[in-house]
Amino acid sequence: MIDRYSFLRPWLFCLDPEQAHNVTLRNLDRAEHWGLLKRFITKPLADPQTLCGIEFPNPVGLAAGLDKDGKHIDSLAALGFGFLEIGTVTPRPQPGNPKPRMFRLPQAEAIINRMGFNNDGVDACVARVRRSKFWQNGGVLGLNIGKNASTAIEDAASDYVLAMEAVYEIATYITVNISSPNTQNLRSLQGEEMLRALLSDLDESRKRLSDRHGVRKPLFLKIAPDLDHADINLIADLLMEFGIDAIIATNTTISREAVQGMEHGQELGGLSGAPVRTASNLVIKTLKARLGNDLPIIGVGGIMSGADAREKIMAGASLVQLYSGLIYRGPDLVNECARAIRHP
Repeated sequence: MIDRYSFLRPWLFCLDPEQAHNVTLRNLDRAEHWGLLKRFITKPLADPQTLCGIEFPNPVGLAAGLDKDGKHIDSLAALGFGFLEIGTVTPRPQPGNPKPRMFRLPQAEAIINRMGFNNDGVDACVARVRRSKFWQNGGVLGLNIGKNASTAIEDAASDYVLAMEAVYEIATYITVNISSPNTQNLRSLQGEEMLRALLSDLDESRKRLSDRHGVRKPLFLKIAPDLDHADINLIADLLMEFGIDAIIATNTTISREAVQGMEHGQELGGLSGAPVRTASNLVIKTLKARLGNDLPIIGVGGIMSGADAREKIMAGASLVQLYSGLIYRGPDLVNECARAIRHP
């Protein structure tokens, strides 16, 4: 598939990035519907691992952001992922930030986006999940939740609680996204006072939902790569205090050091792809030193090859997720990474 994708990529890169994203996913859906993906995609690697009470068929997942609304679950699952994470979804529908809001930086194998949690709202997403064959067949599906842009940061916890209540029944796990740079003030939720209040509200809500549904769903937190050592340790301690089950490291970066002077290099938004790899790995190492084996880490950021995925595992991650690497390398990256980090 890498060779096939290498023929398609120049054409896709002639399109506006967001248009290319939508065109690719629509055609992927068509290919899945007609059974073509089974012919061209390498059979998913079996390397089952159990974390947080969940059995992951293999340790390579899809990161949140690529399928914000759960519109492409079955076709993306056919690419060989061990698990999918969809979203970020918010309680109410919202259009996101004005276009253009996604930019490629091919010299750096990078993407800058300022999408702004554009989605159809959590209820629409939940309905799509229920219709998907992947979910109906027991696939591992994470739901990534956030707050609406119109909700004041002081009231953010109410949005997260509403979203968690809506997805609780259908999610294998729930990820709390407090690290996107594209919703005003969202990253302030990573500070001690606001994070403690948010985690307390989520903890209480999960207890109620666990009693109601008879099952305790794992709760993950996704953090930024731009935190200093002290902030990372503080977050790690709070996660342990409130019984959060895993941490996803990391989201996109606001740093532009690696793309200085490049076309689009100073666009506002989060930078992903190869330039975030080092910062992401450093956060993972810092978390691992603080947490040991007490809380799993999911590594994401700058995985463009199997060697990059292996580096995440060596830094302390138990699972990895892909997004920007798929744009530059194509679907074969999934199995390349799965083979590179396969347990002996």
